[in-house]
Amino acid sequence: MLICIPGVLSKDEVRHCRKVMDAVSWVDGRVTAGPQSASVKKNTQLPEGSAAARELGEIVLAALARTPLFVSAAVPLRIFPPLFNRYSEGDFFGTHVDGSIRAIPGTATRIRTDLSVTLFLAEPEEYDGGELVVEDKYGSHEVKLPAGDLVLYPSTSLHHVTPITRGARVASFFWLQSMIRGDNERTLLFDLDQTIQDLTMEKGIEDPACVRLTGIYHNLIRLWAEA
Repeated sequence: MLICIPGVLSKDEVRHCRKVMDAVSWVDGRVTAGPQSASVKKNTQLPEGSAAARELGEIVLAALARTPLFVSAAVPLRIFPPLFNRYSEGDFFGTHVDGSIRAIPGTATRIRTDLSVTLFLAEPEEYDGGELVVEDKYGSHEVKLPAGDLVLYPSTSLHHVTPITRGARVASFFWLQSMIRGDNERTLLFDLDQTIQDLTMEKGIEDPACVRLTGIYHNLIRLWAEA
């Protein structure tokens, strides 16, 4: 399942993030890439673990926690500390698949990368090119969202970022381990949760059908969740 989630960060939060990012030095983006990805990657990023990256990462994580649509779609168990990258003119990231396991720096914690996340921090009109292209069994999907919007997609997907021909694409990117390992199961739970919310708004939270569906949802969570 690929899903775009609008308004994760407010425009004021985006402006603050950009101000912090503009005031610091960037490093070669290949520092967080594996050998195969590094051979097709050309961009820069904030130093992992830097004060700026930690500050902005906390802003992103707080925004995710208050975004019900993200929680419903991802059912997150562990989230990798958000990273931040910039694609300037001539930069790109060729077709690759994200590594299956990521170690959180400075800890003994490792996460399985079930889902990949790109949170856009530049408006589409600020740059040409830079589309995120995600491939799945239904074809290729181009994603280029307003600043503050997010795209969530399975980390098993082949994907790439098209070359920048004007301006700069700035974003946060990271991975997460979901409580629900399988994409098919996550999709079913997401559809069920959204249906329950729609029915609850129409009929009220105490409607017997809504109560039964909520019970089914939680019993499926119990059946499939890793916690």
